[in-house]
Amino acid sequence: MPAILFESQYNPPAAFFAELLGAKALYLEAHDNYRKQTYRNRCLILTAQGVQPLTVPVIDGNRSEKVLTSAIEIDYRQNWVHRHWRTLQTAYGGSPYFEYYADYLHDIYVQKPPLLFELNLSLLQLQLRCLRLRLPILLTPEYYPSPTPVSLLDRRDWLTPKAAAPAEPDRTSVRPYRQTFGKDFVPGLSILDLLFTQGPAAGSFLT
Repeated sequence: MPAILFESQYNPPAAFFAELLGAKALYLEAHDNYRKQTYRNRCLILTAQGVQPLTVPVIDGNRSEKVLTSAIEIDYRQNWVHRHWRTLQTAYGGSPYFEYYADYLHDIYVQKPPLLFELNLSLLQLQLRCLRLRLPILLTPEYYPSPTPVSLLDRRDWLTPKAAAPAEPDRTSVRPYRQTFGKDFVPGLSILDLLFTQGPAAGSFLT
């Protein structure tokens, strides 16, 4: 399988990692313009009230779409770190493996990296280790138009938090697993949902 190209995502869906199985390398797009309402700064988790988005606020959000994603600054004037962490604790504190990963995850948050790209990369590196996925992460040296001029499987903006149209294929599903809330399996959730509920066995649900 060739190398795969994704945009930077915040706690990506499990389907992001399923696409990496067998890939030679992961390229992260470092030269795209930031886009709002994408997984670049949000993820979806499952709470007792249903699916809930967690969104990282960015500085000058109204003008951010004219800025490179790799240059987008996080807005720490808003106490979003505390809110995200409390929400994760409430949603997953009783799950089998929350405590197993919590300290590693919390350490990244409290470092308060200034750039969204840096935060996403640190979280991604941790999640790959937790899933035992060993592949190099490379940054694109320039913006690659689609189709890409090099041998890359282009998956930029392939996953979206917006509801898919009925005619579109389901891109968000991995093998169903037991989740914290509800009887029916909910697809499209952040990899954190899979890790907190399945722990070291999480990788087996990506196939």
